[in-house]
Amino acid sequence: MLENLQRDLRLPPVLWNILLGCAALISGLIIKYLVALILKYTSRKATDYSFVRSVLKRLGRPISYFLPVLVLDIVLPFMELNRKPMAVLTKVVEISLIVSFGFTLTALVKVFEDYLTHLYDLKKEDNLLERKMRTQLQFVRKLAISTIMILTLCAVLLSFDNLRKIGAGLLTGVGVGGIIVGFAAQRSLSNFLAGMQIAFTQPIRIDDVLVVEGEWGRVEEITLTYVVVGIWDQRKLILPINYFIEKPFQNWTRTGSAILGTAFLYLDYNAPIDILRAEFERLLKDQPLWDKRVQVMQVTNITEQTVEVRMLVSANSSGRAFDLRCYLREKMLAFIQEHHAYCLPKKRTILEDGERPLIGDQE
Repeated sequence: MLENLQRDLRLPPVLWNILLGCAALISGLIIKYLVALILKYTSRKATDYSFVRSVLKRLGRPISYFLPVLVLDIVLPFMELNRKPMAVLTKVVEISLIVSFGFTLTALVKVFEDYLTHLYDLKKEDNLLERKMRTQLQFVRKLAISTIMILTLCAVLLSFDNLRKIGAGLLTGVGVGGIIVGFAAQRSLSNFLAGMQIAFTQPIRIDDVLVVEGEWGRVEEITLTYVVVGIWDQRKLILPINYFIEKPFQNWTRTGSAILGTAFLYLDYNAPIDILRAEFERLLKDQPLWDKRVQVMQVTNITEQTVEVRMLVSANSSGRAFDLRCYLREKMLAFIQEHHAYCLPKKRTILEDGERPLIGDQE
């Protein structure tokens, strides 16, 4: 068909080649924008997550490169070029096709990640399964993208005959250089293997609550080499990933987010424990922060000056437990100040017979 069109138009070879190249690029872009327009029309009513919107966002730019190059590759045999220019143009198109296809595969991985991120939403109250899946997903996504990039680079290099020979020479002459590289990459390889171990054995997960290096925070990101822990005051603690394989740390959400919390009162010996316990139970009764599993008030210690009263409560998460503990301290303190101020801690001095005060004039 194209040969008949060329014969009918009787165009010079140079003009014909330019016309074919421009037509290929423009037609590829037109196909992309038509498909994008149809997809946008189908997803215009979506308010939250939309698979179509994710495809448009992630694949828009890679497809804008891939489709024109693909159409150009199809029409390349119909161009009238000498042997040498044709070989150069063919090689350029081949490399461009490989690179753009690699970026398209990377975008597809991100589309898949968007879908699973929506499917396993961390905003749920009990999100143990979601945190498991998101941790594995993050590692698999980074590993897949790294693999695609490496394979793309290999495909580009293997398309050159000279580079194939160089590669064979490097393989036969690896010797001492390979040993040196092996020692240099030992720590990186250790981190990579630690990342794989964490992704699938999961001592930590995305959004886990940790106490590490004396800091309380949540796991925000797990990469192939390091972990980002968001501290409660918005600082970021960056730790090498093998830290979580080699050193002890606290994980408050390892098997679930529910947790126990304590709040202490320090009172005088004459504190009415039964009355305080009744007020404690009344405060918890309709409190939404409490998950109704544990409510205990006990005298846990007696010193020479005060009585230690511990309030033990349960909550669905560490954040809710913290808020509940603060709430109990405030309300119980207000109750004691208003109704039983006499039981606040105090110091007593007893004067034996014959002893006189040290302060004031004495007769």
